[in-house]
Amino acid sequence: MTTSTTETRKFEAEVAQVLHLVTHSLYSHKDIFLRELVSNASDACDKLRFESMGHPEWMAEDSELRIDISFDKDARTISVHDNGIGMSRDELIANLGTIASSGTRRYLESLAAENKADSRMIGQFGVGFYSAFVVADKVIVTSLRAGAEASDGVRWESDGKGEYSLEMLELARRGTTITLHLKEDESEFLEAWKLRSLVSKYSDHISFPIRMPKEVDGKPSEEWEVVNSASALWTRPKAEIKDEEYQNFYKSLSHDFNDALAWSHNRVEGNQNFTSLLFVPAKAPFDFMSGREERKGLKLYIRRVFIMDASEQLLPAYLRFVRGVVDSDDLPLNVSREILQQNRQIERIKGACTKRVLDLLDKLAKDETEKYATFWNAFGGVLKEGVAEDANNRERIAKLLRFASTQSDGPTASVSLDDYIGRMQAGQEVIWYITADSHAAAKGSPQLESLRAKGVEVLLMSDRIDEWMAGYLTEYAGKKLRHIGKGEIELDSAAEEAHKASEEAASGVVSKLKELLGERVSDVKVSRRLTESPSCLVLDEYDMALHLRRVLKQSGHDMPDSAPVLEINPEHALLKRLDGESDAERSKDLALLLLEQAQVAEGAQLDDPAAFVQRLNRVIMEAPKAA
Repeated sequence: MTTSTTETRKFEAEVAQVLHLVTHSLYSHKDIFLRELVSNASDACDKLRFESMGHPEWMAEDSELRIDISFDKDARTISVHDNGIGMSRDELIANLGTIASSGTRRYLESLAAENKADSRMIGQFGVGFYSAFVVADKVIVTSLRAGAEASDGVRWESDGKGEYSLEMLELARRGTTITLHLKEDESEFLEAWKLRSLVSKYSDHISFPIRMPKEVDGKPSEEWEVVNSASALWTRPKAEIKDEEYQNFYKSLSHDFNDALAWSHNRVEGNQNFTSLLFVPAKAPFDFMSGREERKGLKLYIRRVFIMDASEQLLPAYLRFVRGVVDSDDLPLNVSREILQQNRQIERIKGACTKRVLDLLDKLAKDETEKYATFWNAFGGVLKEGVAEDANNRERIAKLLRFASTQSDGPTASVSLDDYIGRMQAGQEVIWYITADSHAAAKGSPQLESLRAKGVEVLLMSDRIDEWMAGYLTEYAGKKLRHIGKGEIELDSAAEEAHKASEEAASGVVSKLKELLGERVSDVKVSRRLTESPSCLVLDEYDMALHLRRVLKQSGHDMPDSAPVLEINPEHALLKRLDGESDAERSKDLALLLLEQAQVAEGAQLDDPAAFVQRLNRVIMEAPKAA
């Protein structure tokens, strides 16, 4: 519906879902609405301070940036005003009528399916503005963008039930005012002491002055007073900052409802002066793994002036889970992303931040193992990327890796490489591992049989990234890492003599299998790996694992044809049966079954499952005859 001055529009479907979830899921955390609105106001002031460097006239008449909070008991309203950058009509629609995150729809669907809407939901995809509707039944936003004409002011209004209205109006000054019309049962927020306590609890660190009307005889006066410390938290001495203040700052910065897992606060002085305050979250946002291309969370300040979100420039991609701020004394205020990419000072800051985060993780791993397990469950797969991407820190990152193993219970990744080395058998010089597309496939692989029989531990890797990562992690602490399913396995001299005798005795069945299987395999060999199973697939030492080949092929990559080596256990009854089989068709069935069951054990999907079943049935039915 449109009139000459007012336009009514529907929220996007995702926004309507968010509003429903917010109003029904956050009642027990309702006081965070003020934190979210103040945080948004602070961002608006930061943006103006940065953009005004190119447009100094924008701040000429009103240069003191601030956030004002007021309330009206009679009208039952709370207003949050900032004289920051402001918003145009199109920006209001984009920021308040839509949700840009590509993963939002999927996340909302999963919340609905699993019935898991809770207090963490808002911060996970940055829709803190909508928390206003937890306490308000109507919200009005008026805004004028810096540099715009007074007639370009906009009024946005909604009751949060599916629609909002837009109206152009005359506004004298830039900035944004959000007015909440409180619900009947939310009168507690119409008390000055309550609002001041919320500012003190959640927003004291905001670097802009937050003002409220001064109380005179218990009533608001016309005079304003600052109710926060208005100093950037990271500029204060660490000894003066309480853990609660750090946590509140983290929550405001990241819009996370959970406490940070750990943090590192440091001041560097010398050839380069900067302060860093870096946080490791306890949980990953819902769309975290899709964020490699556009990374956010680490804010760059220059002499307390916010410049940009510079996560991509200040940290490597494998540490993209880190949240925090870096404040430099030396960089020019007019720095751009292009300049950052080629700036030596930024490279030094990046190196220092990387070291701080790895130091922090190392300390967690040593001193707080439960917290480190929480970190690993959330971000271990991302940290593994660093093995390939950061050669300078590869050994440090490898020390932080955790894996399941043949000596650990279940699929939990809790074994470090140092743990493994500490349990190595006398004379063992190799760290053995196996990669597969699931923990069950890794643990049950026939390739492990020989080492398991000798009590040699094998690391079980089943993340998709593991095969790629392992290609770069070839050595740790002077020990070689080797895939149990690739290349040749060395035996002691006595076992090697027995193996040679076995090869000679099995030469007939090996030749028979080569002839029957043809180009399906590159070779057939007597195995040093098998003790119980009849067969397994083996690759050359530098070949890509078969399960990764399948993933890449399914993703559309052209993969060259490659046939594996089939290793056999000539002592197994199936091999003895094949060796003595004179019927050509039965011999072919047995040969194909030996290959196909090796493929199944490796996790592959057979090209013709129906033919496999028929073949298996024939072999089972004919077993007595063969006997």
